[in-house]
Amino acid sequence: MTRIEPHRLSLYVVTSSGFVSGRGHREVALAAIEGGATAIQLRAPELMDSSLLPLAQELAEACRAADVLFVVNDRVEMAAEAGAGAHVGQSDDPARAREVLEPDSVLGISVATPEEAIAAEAAGADYLGVTVWATPTKADAVPCGLDGLRAVVDATSLPVVGIGGINPGNAGEVLEAGAAGVAVISAVGAGPDMVGATRRLRTIVGER
Repeated sequence: MTRIEPHRLSLYVVTSSGFVSGRGHREVALAAIEGGATAIQLRAPELMDSSLLPLAQELAEACRAADVLFVVNDRVEMAAEAGAGAHVGQSDDPARAREVLEPDSVLGISVATPEEAIAAEAAGADYLGVTVWATPTKADAVPCGLDGLRAVVDATSLPVVGIGGINPGNAGEVLEAGAAGVAVISAVGAGPDMVGATRRLRTIVGER
């Protein structure tokens, strides 16, 4: 049984660093929280565990205070130690991730096909992520398009989040295809006004 209500995935902001000088994961996450994001993913492959853990703990506390879902990308042990959820891909071991996390912690799994969606649900996922369009920020992901997104949605009872190339101009299409929410990286992290960008997206998803 899923540990997350679908509406908590409606606007899912993935952190980034390097888009704007002096702006890192902390700044992106805090701006997104202020702007009304419902979920935050700390995605920081460049950080060593010694740097990632205190940041994850800080952001986990900030998200708890704002009633925002918080997950850590890939680093399941760090997620568990920070009291956060985790998001893993197909190259990871979802069953082990479920074992490492606390029983009530959220687990997201990236999928690209209905078959992967069914397997992820069986492995204990609470929600699924699907790359919709190609994007430099997820260069290794295979874009499924809106048709692929619909196929995954139809194959599972879990909420599905669309990611990849999503912005205010096309977020509505992703939701109309059946996604519970949209995940963005550069649409917030690369913008001149991150709080304003988040608020605009929140308005769009709130209209659906």
